[in-house]
Amino acid sequence: MNRFWGYFSALMVALLFGVWFSLDKILLNYLNPFALAALTYVIASIFLFFICFSPLNQRILNVMHQNAEVEKYINRKDYSILFLTAIFGSVLAPAIYLNGLNQISAVNAALLANVEILFIIIVGVFFLKEKVTSKDILGFLFILIGAIFLSTNNLQELALDPTLYGSLFVIVAAFFWSLDTSLSKFLSKKENIIFVTAVKCAIGGFILLISSLVMGLNLTLPLEVIPLLLFISMVCVSFSLVLIYFAIREIGSTRTGSIFALSSLFGAIIAFFVLGEPLALTQLLFGILMLAGVLILYKK
Repeated sequence: MNRFWGYFSALMVALLFGVWFSLDKILLNYLNPFALAALTYVIASIFLFFICFSPLNQRILNVMHQNAEVEKYINRKDYSILFLTAIFGSVLAPAIYLNGLNQISAVNAALLANVEILFIIIVGVFFLKEKVTSKDILGFLFILIGAIFLSTNNLQELALDPTLYGSLFVIVAAFFWSLDTSLSKFLSKKENIIFVTAVKCAIGGFILLISSLVMGLNLTLPLEVIPLLLFISMVCVSFSLVLIYFAIREIGSTRTGSIFALSSLFGAIIAFFVLGEPLALTQLLFGILMLAGVLILYKK
């Protein structure tokens, strides 16, 4: 039963990530990507710490940890890993991603985020010593081909223009998120994963906030879009990052990472219906090709 909820949680993470990244496109009209990432993670950390010190914390943990062996204590090594995941997943990845998103459509950004799966596999092979078969190589090729064609608009935009730079930023961000996902498996068995997530968001948020203040960036938003920022921070970010740890614990980092590919589908659909961005047939085809690569990689 826990395995079912692990898969369900991973699907929820994919949905929340897709909504998060697409709706960020609206807020980028008002804020610099660094400033937006800073506010998002700071608000998420405050919300999660509020839950940590409320009666809800233990009730949520009791539900999430049914019939599961968890570790109650967080040692120095765990905090070191937590700091690394915060730098990779809550500082570098969102800041780079939002800079890329600011230069390309939310549809393309969502579909390009699929390359995170490829990076997760590479980390597994070279650092976790996982085996690679000929079937896996075919899956790698499908993801790479889809990423190349999406980032260059069917090989028509090979010049180093802002659009290509934006696509490359999204791919680099996906790499850092893959490191975050791979390292998170070492923290997924901790009992208070809400506290772990709150610390992670706080580290990332305040580093980005200080950076934004040093750069003199605007941190104010019109009143009418503040509810959107709160929704992204308190629902999309907070819940997705907590559920990531739960999913990794139940089904592993590679399976969780593979399901992340669905965030591109959710993001493209949200961008199409909410933002009115076009969804070309070629985008769908190369997005399907990347998803097919993911299925090939993980199908036994």
